[in-house]
Amino acid sequence: MADARADGATEGNPPVGVRTPRFRRLWWSWTISLCGDGVRFLALPLYVALRSRDPLATSAVAFAETLPWLLGALPAGAVVDRSPPRTVLVAAHGVRAVLTAVLVTAMAAGADSVALLCVFAFLLTLAETFADPASQVMMVHLAGPDDLQEANSRFYAVNTVAMTVIGPLAGGLVIAVNPVLAFTVDGLSFVAAALLVATLPAFPADAGATGTRLVAGVGESIRLLLGHPGLRTLATMVMVAGVASTAFDTLLPLYAVDSLGMGPRTVGSLVMAFGVATLAGTWLAPRLARRVSDGPVMITGMVVSGGGITLVGLVGTVAAAWTGVAMMGAGVGLWNVLSATRRQRLTPPGAMGRVSGAYRMMAWGLMPVGSGLAGVLAAATTLRVPILVAGLATILTIALLAVPLLRTGPARETP
Repeated sequence: MADARADGATEGNPPVGVRTPRFRRLWWSWTISLCGDGVRFLALPLYVALRSRDPLATSAVAFAETLPWLLGALPAGAVVDRSPPRTVLVAAHGVRAVLTAVLVTAMAAGADSVALLCVFAFLLTLAETFADPASQVMMVHLAGPDDLQEANSRFYAVNTVAMTVIGPLAGGLVIAVNPVLAFTVDGLSFVAAALLVATLPAFPADAGATGTRLVAGVGESIRLLLGHPGLRTLATMVMVAGVASTAFDTLLPLYAVDSLGMGPRTVGSLVMAFGVATLAGTWLAPRLARRVSDGPVMITGMVVSGGGITLVGLVGTVAAAWTGVAMMGAGVGLWNVLSATRRQRLTPPGAMGRVSGAYRMMAWGLMPVGSGLAGVLAAATTLRVPILVAGLATILTIALLAVPLLRTGPARETP
């Protein structure tokens, strides 16, 4: 692919790579929409809490916001493979902009009930189940195989900065002025992202996927993911890690306040430590992989992440908490970049949407399970026990999967 990169394109072979103007436009669309998501990430639960003062209402909106990853990720992935990815991505951004406009109108009129907020949260995430795999397809097309690791590094870097730093900081400032303004900013970010994506090439849908029925495509999603040794290994790890990290995230604020005596501002510093360390991990990932290959770095990332969680539960000090969340963030950064790149390289041609949908269902659709298990186990024991279990489960799982991870890289196995 060297002749197709930015420095060697030909008339019939458009340039690819992270340094091309087309990829930069995709990156800017990510940056803008993710910053909007970061604003909403803080604004929605805070608005519900301030408006209702009811923990059940807050829980209901949070549940509605995550449920589509369990119910909608598979059919969304099948639709993406049957459609031009640019069309799907523009439509998904457009739908989210319209949904946000409806919510803003309802808020301005004082008609924003908890039920409406639940519907809004569900539909917004449902649209995201289409946007995410479509964006993955666009990234693979525009980055090219040689720059996939760097492309994923840039994506996860901007995701980390937008969701843990810029978005929440902006959201806190804006919602203090006017909650309606916070959601207006989110809606405008979708409009801007859609306009940027509309300038990108209209890559065609996969011919093989368009000839299959949608229901068959949904079933094919699971078969493609679990029937391939390399993809199955990644999916198993991300499923366990997703449940474990969600359990940890659920209990960390309460553990920090009740067990460690941290105040609200200090608890916020844990989130910042995680974000900075994750950013460092995403930067290091492609550079380390070029030196020692991706498998050892991925294994190291998960060991470090699980070790960080275990440290937080094992040593009940504020210093251990900061160190542990930083370890977790760095490990997550290493894993995310390299596992995403490996998944993309192992995915059969024309199946990126279906495989991404199935992968996201296993990674994010089971998040409520982690929260539920954490609460039950903490109630039966102490806050530290489920944190320890989450960390040890992560380490044990990566130990069991280490050999398959080393053996099923794309250089050794053709999907």
